[in-house]
Formats: sequence, C-alpha cells, structure tokens
Amino acid sequence: MKRIMLLALMMLIPAFMQAQENGLINLRIETRLDYMQEFRHGETFNDNSGFKGRYLNIRMDGQLSEHFTYSYRQRLNKPNKDITFFDATDWMHLTYTNKNWSVTAGKQVVGIGGYEYDVAPIDLYIYSEYWGNIPCFRVGVSGTYTTDDMNDKFMLQFCESPFRGHELNINNEQMFAYNAVWYGSHGIYSSIWSVNMMEYLPGKFMNYVALGNRLTLGQFQLDLDIMNRAVSTRNFFGKDMSFMSKFMWKPSDRFNVFLIATHDFNHADEIGDWSILPGTQITRVGAGLEYFPLKNSQDIRLHLNCSYSDGVNTNPAGLLFPQQTVVDAGVTWRMDLLKIKRK
Repeated sequence: MKRIMLLALMMLIPAFMQAQENGLINLRIETRLDYMQEFRHGETFNDNSGFKGRYLNIRMDGQLSEHFTYSYRQRLNKPNKDITFFDATDWMHLTYTNKNWSVTAGKQVVGIGGYEYDVAPIDLYIYSEYWGNIPCFRVGVSGTYTTDDMNDKFMLQFCESPFRGHELNINNEQMFAYNAVWYGSHGIYSSIWSVNMMEYLPGKFMNYVALGNRLTLGQFQLDLDIMNRAVSTRNFFGKDMSFMSKFMWKPSDRFNVFLIATHDFNHADEIGDWSILPGTQITRVGAGLEYFPLKNSQDIRLHLNCSYSDGVNTNPAGLLFPQQTVVDAGVTWRMDLLKIKRK
C-alpha cells in the first residue's frame, strides 16, 4: 500500500505543477468504512461480515487554461494488474470546452442512463444485481452539447465495450460501445436517458434502452430507472430488464431517509448479457438513513441500512442471492488535501 500511494503521488506531481501555474487545482481524498453483517438462509455469511474498508479514493480536478480542464480519480484499495495501476483508475480525462460544446478524451464513465448507475460507488449502499456486475469505466472519447438555458445536455460517446474484460474476451481488445445520452432538468422532473450498442463478443452487439427518471417535490425525491437489454430483435422488449426505484425524504440538511427496491430478470434464451445471466430473476428491497454531523457540510456522513434479497440468480459470482439479508453501518469522510483558486 505504501508503494502504491507513493507511486500515485509521484504521478500527480507534474499535474500539481502545471495546475498551479495556471491557477486552479482541487485535490481530495475520500474513504468509507463499514461494519456489515450478511445472512443467507438465516446463517451468517462470514466472508462479507465484520469491518470492511470499502473505499479509499484520491481525486484531483483542475483547469489548465481557459478551455481545458481535467479530472482524475484513483482507487487506492482496488486490486490492480500492473505497476501503472491503471485498472484501479476510475477516470483520467481531459476536456476541451468552447461555449455550448465540449469534448472529453481519456478514461471516463461509460454513458448509460439511470440514476442508480449515476451515483458514485462510495455513495451507494443498496444496489441492483445489474449495478454490481457492469464495468462502468472505459477509455474513449465523448462530445457533449449543452443548451443555452443549461437544462439539457446531449452526449455522444465512443469507447471500449464494458464487456471487453469478460472471461470470454480476454484476448479481444477491439471491442467497442456506442452511446447516446440525454441529461434533462425541467422543473420538478429530471432525466438521464440513453440508447447504447455494446459489443459483447467481437462483432456482436447488445442493445440498451435505459430510462432514468427523477421527481423532486420539496423534501421528497423519487427515482425510477427502467432498463431494457437485448442481444437480438427476436427478444427485443421485455425479456431482459432491470428496474430500480428509490424514495428519499430529506427532513433537514443533516438527515436523509430512503427506501429502495430493485428487480432484475433475464428470460431471454440467448447468451450475451454478461451482467444478468439467463434464468435470473431476483428482487432486493431495503431502507436506510444518512446523518451529516457537521453543520453546513457533507464531508462527514454516517449511514445505517438494511436490505433483503430473494429470487433466483444463475450467476455464481453475482452479488445478490436468495434469502439474503445485509445490515450495514458505517462512516464516510472527505478531506481537501490541496486547493488553489485562480486569482
């Protein structure tokens, strides 16, 4: 771990120097520690119980010039394959912005619709089987147009396929995804919708239609994500889907109370969806709360939640299982290591 952290700092030094010359840098570290108890069929599952260091991230954002910005996030506690630990880099990209248009190149988030998918992993406690299985960071390039009123953003993205690293694709580097995303914000309604084509094998594509919807009414917020997946036109609608619903109540700036329900199923008789395998039908429900002890700050967060899963999961390496109960309590904190603003 010491070597990894030293290497990370050495990699960041050139960016520090360049950003300071141009007058803007923000370097943060964030971590989350949990105490968990998992039960399957009423018996304690020891592999996922006890104290867990879930996340240790370092993030840096900065401005290189009037038009160029950059963003970088590294997971320091994630296993990596080589000395550059690029596999543990969530994103590292450069963005050029000119008026309404921007172009981003580098490792970035794969553009898929839905509010569950849009949440940073460190901020998510109860999730669907789909969320737990989809690799969401890949190298690519994207272009975004933002309307004058800032209410809508439209993004087109060309990147590596999320399924490029699947065990059947270890030696297939030339696998890509083509994504179109709409981010909308109109009064009480917001959206993250996408249409996607992703190679699950070389030359063979899976199609996504992912519709993320959010209603905000004062202290109350309701999310509903609907995702349809298909590997052929024969079973295009209704055979392979995921649903996520989240209701949140914010009684004050220091408290959040939430209810979550997810449902994943794959009734298609075709191989290709590596995130939800055929024959899977599993549901998860849960509830929890968050408390922010610092006034006017969310840098420290305490959480407590409980969830229950049931159904059938044909993926032996999956995350949700029949008659599975998870109780989770923990703390998240974020710290500024370096912050320099343009004079």
